Amino acid sequence: MHLVPFFGEFGVSEVTAGKVQEYRVHRATVPPTGGQQPIKTTKGAAPVYMAPSRSTLHDEVVTLRLVLKTAIRHGWLDHLPDLSPPYRTQGKVVHRPWFSPDEYKQLYQATREYAGTARADHRWEAEQLHDYVLFLGNTGLRPDEAGNLQHRDVSIEADDGEKILHIEVRGKRGVGYCKSMPGAVLPYKRLRERAKSEPSRTRRARRRRGEDLSAPPPAAALKYPEPTDKVFPGNHIKMFNNLLTRSNLKLDRDGKPRTAYSLRHTYICMRLMEGADIYQIAPKTAAPASR
Repeated sequence: MHLVPFFGEFGVSEVTAGKVQEYRVHRATVPPTGGQQPIKTTKGAAPVYMAPSRSTLHDEVVTLRLVLKTAIRHGWLDHLPDLSPPYRTQGKVVHRPWFSPDEYKQLYQATREYAGTARADHRWEAEQLHDYVLFLGNTGLRPDEAGNLQHRDVSIEADDGEKILHIEVRGKRGVGYCKSMPGAVLPYKRLRERAKSEPSRTRRARRRRGEDLSAPPPAAALKYPEPTDKVFPGNHIKMFNNLLTRSNLKLDRDGKPRTAYSLRHTYICMRLMEGADIYQIAPKTAAPASR
């Protein structure tokens, strides 16, 4: 509907970078003669033509590029002209929410306080959440990478006189290695040494086993993490969001909601504020190493 009326009379060798730019200007200013026309109508006013969006125009140029590549494969064209816009601008600027140093301190102080005052049946999860915040804030891992992490993937090593964590990361960028900040060592030690009480057998299970129901149930057994167990076996989303809301930290100054992913952006911003090299922090294309 748009490409054929404009380029239909040209040969493939006549489709140059200048013609493509003329097409962009044409689409932004001249309404199409057939098919659906993007016309904005306002009550009591004359119809106004709405130019196509950036993504729509991009899709049309991609279609034109595919046609020209087909011509190259058939030998009808020697080379592909430059179809990029002459004045390229950033299409989408997004400021991702993060915690400033003071807000991050407020966050882990709130998780520490909650871990000390939580009910007995919620205390294990509250302590896990506190170490979760410190762990992600000192490693820069993505939440899904932390969720896939097992204890056998983490080791404590010495680096320039300080103890750090050497982590084998499995995530969306494959398998890589990450060296943490020293502040992640103590939270991980607590995670590794924290035992979870196994629930005692229910009354129905004891009846099935033929046990005496008048006797008190057996005491809950303690289970320590195994090397193949996940470092964070539970889901902290609901507890984390409730704590952010109670601490007035759920929204940043721009009104954007913070999530567990904001801890990764917090790690990156704080390392940059400390003078770290941006190329050492940025994830590599092959693997998520050298954070």
